[in-house]
Amino acid sequence: MTFAYQSAASHTFVPEIWDSALLVAFDPLLVWASPIVSNNKYEGEIRKKGDVVHINSLLRPSVGDYKLPDGMTAQRPETVDQKLPITEAKYLQVLIEDAERIQLASGNLNSPINQQMIRSLAREADTFMGDIIAKGATALANVKVAAATAPQALFSAILDMMLALDDSDIPAGRYVVVSPRVKRYLIEHPAIANAAAYGEGGVTANGVVARLAGFTVLSTTAMPKGVDIVAGHSEFSTYASQFSGFRDGQSEKYRADYIDTLHLYGGKIVRYPELDAKKPDNTFDESKPTKGIVKAAVEWVTAA
Repeated sequence: MTFAYQSAASHTFVPEIWDSALLVAFDPLLVWASPIVSNNKYEGEIRKKGDVVHINSLLRPSVGDYKLPDGMTAQRPETVDQKLPITEAKYLQVLIEDAERIQLASGNLNSPINQQMIRSLAREADTFMGDIIAKGATALANVKVAAATAPQALFSAILDMMLALDDSDIPAGRYVVVSPRVKRYLIEHPAIANAAAYGEGGVTANGVVARLAGFTVLSTTAMPKGVDIVAGHSEFSTYASQFSGFRDGQSEKYRADYIDTLHLYGGKIVRYPELDAKKPDNTFDESKPTKGIVKAAVEWVTAA
């Protein structure tokens, strides 16, 4: 299809490819909203801000003793409803003087302006999801660290988080996200420095630093305020995202064309019947932190 501003010899750009291409370019920039840290299994159909995705949890039935003459007592399946609201609607719109030149040059999203649009959207979404996760995590004791002992102290703190997750029977496939300052000292520890993934090609995707002790270690500058280390499992936080599509057209205000996109998303802490308290109205008490994610702040001790 040839658009009004295109010549017959240069109409190979197809706007419909932008949505899928944007997702490919967008995902590696995420840490908190990446599949490593947050699952996206409940996305469903998101069309507008205010949509709600329902998550049903099936309560585990109780096991009984079979005795004569009592026989068996049947149990009805019982579910608990959780709501994932789509609370965010973020847009970007840019004006361009030569739509054909910009589109033909940026069909693969590699132009500087498209890369900046992607980075801006990714940063907003990742910061949002980081705040959701940090607010819902169980707080552990602060980690006191001096520069001389920082590598071992930080490594020990991560092992303490491993123990806390073990005590709650959190499954394998865990992550730990650290601040850049924590990463700077943590990678001096031999267990991190010698980890097979560190220095391996592609490990910086989604901020991955290394893999060890059952954790994928990630780092990001989008750390929630007052938090330096967060460990958990992606099953305990969910992120639902939908791009409404790119539009292009004539600006009503300027003698220029515009290109814009709308990003709809939401996130929440997912609750489980075996770990979280159920209220009488068949919902979970979401005021309490989840046992599937733990967090800690680092106190940097300076020498007197």
